[in-house]
Amino acid sequence: MVLITSSLALAACGNLQSSGLGSTSTTKSKSSVTTTGQASDGEYQGVIKKGKYLTSKSRGVSQSQDDNTYNLKSFENGLLSISKKEFATNKYVFQEGQYLKKATTQNWLARQSKSNPTGLNPKDNGEKSETKRNPIYLQQLEEQDYMTQSGSKLSLSGMTIGLGLNQIDYYEKEQYGATYETKISEATRVAEGKKMANEVVKRMRKKSGVGKVPIVIALYKQATNDSLVGGTFFAYGVSKNGSNSITEWHNVDQKNYILPAVNNAKTGSGKASESFSNFKTQVQNFFPNLSGVTAQTQYNSGTLSGMKVSITTQFYSQTEITSFTQFVATEAQKYLPTGVPVEITISSTSGVQAFVARESGEKSYYTHVFGSY
Repeated sequence: MVLITSSLALAACGNLQSSGLGSTSTTKSKSSVTTTGQASDGEYQGVIKKGKYLTSKSRGVSQSQDDNTYNLKSFENGLLSISKKEFATNKYVFQEGQYLKKATTQNWLARQSKSNPTGLNPKDNGEKSETKRNPIYLQQLEEQDYMTQSGSKLSLSGMTIGLGLNQIDYYEKEQYGATYETKISEATRVAEGKKMANEVVKRMRKKSGVGKVPIVIALYKQATNDSLVGGTFFAYGVSKNGSNSITEWHNVDQKNYILPAVNNAKTGSGKASESFSNFKTQVQNFFPNLSGVTAQTQYNSGTLSGMKVSITTQFYSQTEITSFTQFVATEAQKYLPTGVPVEITISSTSGVQAFVARESGEKSYYTHVFGSY
């Protein structure tokens, strides 16, 4: 799922003239490097090497305890958004992380020990009590590289590394036993994250090829395992001019909510919640064969920045699905918030049946019904 998300965000074959970055290639086919092209000014081109998309050397590596799949998607998508603050999409080309190998990432995510001195998580102090043991702070780590073009060559000009930090560390006192929780305070999470960030910068500077390029470190708060939404980034800093540390941090005010509210949880803006409620009512009144209609909303600095709606149906007829998709697009335009991107996925137990979406600033919705041939 994460790979699909990246492909949608990066892959394209559109007009490259507006970006100033064109598809490039070296003269030798064995080492040819090209770019995917750019679908829109707001997205990065990706790197293709030897005719294949250049994948990450450590994609998907995380602590095994991460049971919330929403974290994985929110982490990667949010990391791209942080990167865009420092590396403009019309000047830089995105490259999956190439400097952190899988084994290195696994060692860094593990506890520090005699056999693993590079572990970023604290040593196991042997305690089993929730309040006395040393918890696992760092849950996941990802590298993104940002390249610039000079003639027929792409060179590293920036890097972003995301650190996913736990607010709850889940553990077992004995193998296959009950699961216990160690809660990590916000102050501790922030302090540990910033300490690890400086250590990561210091280590990356020693890697061949990194040199003095800007390194962005972004800190992410993992959602708990029972959360219906992913976590959020809460801070990022930039190491410039070859510095081995980050001296200035920027706060990120980002929150995710689920609609309708579950167990009286917060829902963000009352206006957005009401508009979704009206949309849901209309859809369910006209098409009763629905298993559920839910939405995830994201807010940046208190302002709604996007909504993703999931509709689960019990339709089997292609004509039913087509009619329903058309109706959803019409009602979405009437009721759902304007001025922000909206994605609506219509699916059943057999898979995705249709997709409805509108980009930020657009008025009408794009629809696509998946057919079988």
